[in-house]
Amino acid sequence: MCDEKLIALFCSRDERAIIETEQEYGRLLRGIARNIAGNEQDAEEVVNDTLLAAWESIPEVRPESLSAYLGSIARRKALNLRKKQAAKKRVSFGLEPFEELNDCIPSPSRVEESLGAKELAELIDKWLDTLGKEDRVLFVERYWECRSVKELARERGISSGRLAKRLFRLRKHLAEHLKKEGY
Repeated sequence: MCDEKLIALFCSRDERAIIETEQEYGRLLRGIARNIAGNEQDAEEVVNDTLLAAWESIPEVRPESLSAYLGSIARRKALNLRKKQAAKKRVSFGLEPFEELNDCIPSPSRVEESLGAKELAELIDKWLDTLGKEDRVLFVERYWECRSVKELARERGISSGRLAKRLFRLRKHLAEHLKKEGY
């Protein structure tokens, strides 16, 4: 079912919206949630919470891209769950993909000082547009979906080391772009 029809179901408060959305985007949402939360049970909880959040928000918010909107909700819900679990266990929250980006994307406090998160997102989008399709997809899969280097390398038929070097070059290129834009 296309995004317009799904959004129309949400807007008309038709409960089929949840079922159809889960069928259309459940795999994507579970993948994002599993990569961040770390297991299937938590991933299912995140997907359910995501669908509920969409149900509650979509009549007011009409997203241009339903997959991006749902993915954003799932990512935020999974990150919040992971932080909550880390706080209970009094361990570091650390997620490897986010740690890798620390050198090229400023801390949240610095972002607030220099420019808003929306402007930073626009700069990153602008940078992503300069990349070839494969590098753009790789960057999004690693740093948005939090997929492992090993998994991404296996899918591409290359070694993890070679892929890690490629990701390093992408991060370096992003850092240069942000610096050029005033960071």
